[in-house]
Amino acid sequence: MLKNTKKGQLIVISGPSGVGKSTVISEVRRERKSLTFSISYTTRKPRQGEENHVQYHFLDRAEFEQMIADGQFLEYAVYENNYYGTAKQDVENLITAGYDVLLDIDVQGGASVRNACPDSVSIFVIPPSFGELSRRLYGRKSETAEVIQGRLRRAREEYKEIPNYDYLVVNDQVTKAAEEVLAILKAQDCRVSARLDMIKEDISL
Repeated sequence: MLKNTKKGQLIVISGPSGVGKSTVISEVRRERKSLTFSISYTTRKPRQGEENHVQYHFLDRAEFEQMIADGQFLEYAVYENNYYGTAKQDVENLITAGYDVLLDIDVQGGASVRNACPDSVSIFVIPPSFGELSRRLYGRKSETAEVIQGRLRRAREEYKEIPNYDYLVVNDQVTKAAEEVLAILKAQDCRVSARLDMIKEDISL
């Protein structure tokens, strides 16, 4: 009888602001129950309704910088003068428990994770065109034209990192994009390296 001793896998999803990553991820998580997030650490103050160790692990700057010095982060970045990071041990614990751990991070964080975890799966999500990305950003009506133009410039820079990713998903329709991500994860499940533990007793006979 085959033994299922599956460990989880680490999945990095990146893409430009406005591409709809969060919506795609929500759809994927509805279908794949083993998929979870690692709770990030941050130095920003909790917003109304947020709880420590639920949305984030909230630290002061000195605590965060001590974790950096101790090499505890898989990746970290500074955004609007606050630190954000993913702890190595948290990810390892979830993967060992059989969970697939999803990191929704930028290309800088993606590069750090790929260097530290070569077995991770990296997926870049793009819109069907830059014109569509612009339309989506302006359609939100939550930012000034100057901010949106800055996001579009950053997106063009982020696109230069796409060749370093394993997979490219086009988010034209959310359902279709989610199906592609799920297909990628299923293919990864079926890799020989992911299933060797199932036959270890047989090949040692």
